[in-house]
Amino acid sequence: MDDRWQQDPDPALRPVARTPEVRFDSHGVPLLGVLHLPAGPGPHPVVVLLHGFPGNERNFDLAQALRRAGYAALVFHYRGSWGVGGAYSWSNVLADAARAVAVAPSLDPSLDAGRVAVVGHSLGGFAALHTTAADPAVRAVAALASFDFGATAEEPAGVLQQTRAMFGSDLLPLHGTSGDALYEEMLANGPAWRLADLAPRLADRPVLLVAGERDTVAPPVRHHAPVAAAYGTRAAGTLAALTLPSDHAFSDHRIALTRAVIDFLDRSL
Repeated sequence: MDDRWQQDPDPALRPVARTPEVRFDSHGVPLLGVLHLPAGPGPHPVVVLLHGFPGNERNFDLAQALRRAGYAALVFHYRGSWGVGGAYSWSNVLADAARAVAVAPSLDPSLDAGRVAVVGHSLGGFAALHTTAADPAVRAVAALASFDFGATAEEPAGVLQQTRAMFGSDLLPLHGTSGDALYEEMLANGPAWRLADLAPRLADRPVLLVAGERDTVAPPVRHHAPVAAAYGTRAAGTLAALTLPSDHAFSDHRIALTRAVIDFLDRSL
């Protein structure tokens, strides 16, 4: 088992590892991010990390581990979140994720445009699967505790009201939206946003799906199992589906999560 991601890089490597701040435009709004560049000349494969709603967990531990493993990792904020301009919406998250994936290889000369992957958590997992399905340049995708907005839009009234309340409870880092606006946007786009329906467009690329057994935000029975079943019928490509005995943030299984993601990327890029 290769655990190089638990070791600091060879101090003789040049250039040394760096963490530059980056800005790139998405639909007229500058997005803010941090690029984790590995030590050495490259070319380095690129991983775009997509965080969830509202972005309290940004998976910087995963970004640092990816860098030690030789992957460049981009973490950024969507429009309307955490001080970034523009209005927050699910549609804008999808558009910003697509833009980040398109520009990421150009953010540093050491990056390899032919080896790009997307890894997302929760809302970010939803966006990662949609972004990859729409962009054949993405080589592999990992969705961690992904929240299936399309399937949720079809849930019974009780689940829908819980979801509406959840959307309204985490708005402090966001602007240009409301819990009701996010809820109505989910209902309006539900049929087009089902993650299981992306299976044909992901049939030729490796997919990793990770769920948390104790996840109460995106319970695996509704958000993971149906997607894994749909993707498992693919005629081509590979699927890795894993359930860890943890919660939505994988709070007590970060090492296992990191190992799963890096092993998957090592096989796929």
